Amino acid sequence: MKFAPKLLSALLMAQCAVTFAKGNADTIFYGGPIVTVNAKNEEVQALAVQNGKIVAVGSKDAVTKEWQADNTKVVDLKGQTLMPGFVEPHVHVILTTVFERTYLNLTNFDLPYDTVDSITAKLKANLKNVPKGGWLAAFGTDPSRTSPFMAELTADDLDKVSTEVPIFVVNQSAHLAYANHKALELAGITDSTPNPPGGGSYVRDAKGKLTGKMMEAPAFYPVFAKIPVPTQPKLIEAVQATMNSMASKGVTSVADLGVGGNFGVEKEVAIYRDIFGRNASPIRLRGYLYGTQMPAGFNAIKPNEGDDYLRFIGIKYVSDGSVQGLTGAVNEPYLYPKGGKSKGTLNFKDDELYNLIKPYYDQGWQIAIHSNGDRAIDQTLKNYEKLLSGGGNSKDRRLRIEHYTVSNPAQIKKTVKLGVVPSFTIGHVDYWGAAFNNEILGPDRAKHIDSAGDFKRAGGRFTLNSDAPVSNVSPLNYISEEVTRLWQLPPQKVLGPDQAVSVDDAIRAVTIDPAYSMFTDKLVGSLEVGKQADLVVLAKNPRTTPPAEIRNIKVMGTYIDGKPVALK
Repeated sequence: MKFAPKLLSALLMAQCAVTFAKGNADTIFYGGPIVTVNAKNEEVQALAVQNGKIVAVGSKDAVTKEWQADNTKVVDLKGQTLMPGFVEPHVHVILTTVFERTYLNLTNFDLPYDTVDSITAKLKANLKNVPKGGWLAAFGTDPSRTSPFMAELTADDLDKVSTEVPIFVVNQSAHLAYANHKALELAGITDSTPNPPGGGSYVRDAKGKLTGKMMEAPAFYPVFAKIPVPTQPKLIEAVQATMNSMASKGVTSVADLGVGGNFGVEKEVAIYRDIFGRNASPIRLRGYLYGTQMPAGFNAIKPNEGDDYLRFIGIKYVSDGSVQGLTGAVNEPYLYPKGGKSKGTLNFKDDELYNLIKPYYDQGWQIAIHSNGDRAIDQTLKNYEKLLSGGGNSKDRRLRIEHYTVSNPAQIKKTVKLGVVPSFTIGHVDYWGAAFNNEILGPDRAKHIDSAGDFKRAGGRFTLNSDAPVSNVSPLNYISEEVTRLWQLPPQKVLGPDQAVSVDDAIRAVTIDPAYSMFTDKLVGSLEVGKQADLVVLAKNPRTTPPAEIRNIKVMGTYIDGKPVALK
């Protein structure tokens, strides 16, 4: 049943009148700045919660007088800051769990960079932990963050670790992987194996021999499928641990942009339903099913199925690869290797991608497409424009482009016009900015990556994400990086100062704007009467902290529905 807007508003007000009993708040917070992230970016003195919802924000005297009772719990912030819980719009919860909790984690976001020798030494040291007949699986190598630049593993390198134990190493971007000859043999991949559809390829040398390098997930699914996985109970336990880790960063809502991409849609949906069915999740989750893993004719889940805690709302496709991995589809050639002509690769032809997304769009699913390079962004925008040409309000569909790394002003103008919401993996500036500027793209293109400043000036919304496990979940780090745009590698420089935004804009990009992109902005994302009391307590106020230091602010507490989450 549909209600007219005015009638719906009246019904909601009536519902609130029944639900909220004045003078009997469950919890009242005061004693520190309360950053509401409402339309006026107001700070208030107090906030009251009843039945999991925010029932009052305002001055301490007014809120306590109207809402405090003998049994009301009072939380004195003692100068700490209360904010909306962070909304992380693009992670891969199950993939992060697999790579960081069941594989050997080789991720190194510190300095100095690893070398091929240091990586193989870590692999060799871990052989003792591999059971007889088992695999040595690892995650987190990255040639663009390896010394010398772009030094990467080969099957021969991994054979030096072991020729008997199959070895599989996934690149930090998760768009590349490396295997020794034993792993290739067990997966049935030979020199004559054709490249799989959907963008995958097996890299061969000048003689046509496999190098051990695989590009894009379709290419290494055969290897992935051979690696033993934990039992379902063990996997569920590990997924809960990953969620707890995210909550410890102040995150209260996430979007998983690839449900089904690891073990199939049915198994991964079952994992989430088990966890949320037991009320065992410390965060809310919005699921986007991984399109290329959807079984033919799959209709076991309907668009928007779920509740305020777990809901499946979208379908996600990957149109290109990784810019730091040189597989993102760009309009002009990469500068590396010098004199090369590679522009990366589109995973689909224009009509192929359209024919994949159109049926789901017509069913009512939100569509999200991974597009790193400007050529991939062109393709996605062309298809989105075609989808929207049938009529209706584009803002009602909130189509998404994930990463939107390399772009140009014309694309931004079109994106805003179509009501499309980009989500920037801001770690590109931090961890890969120097490589983009100096070796991969050059200064002219690199200064426009993650172009939040241009989107702000064009009147568009944008969000910030980790793409975990590609980078670590830490919204405070995203804020700091989006405001300073400093790359990590010494000597540190600002990458594209025109793309920096204010602290308030960056805060919105990790709260209300990602909530909007996930259709949860009426539920969470700001501290306003009627919304759920999803909160984070910070040791300092990011609005008054030097931008470069915001990333170091400590998360003191996380709340869902006004109840504290046990941080682990």
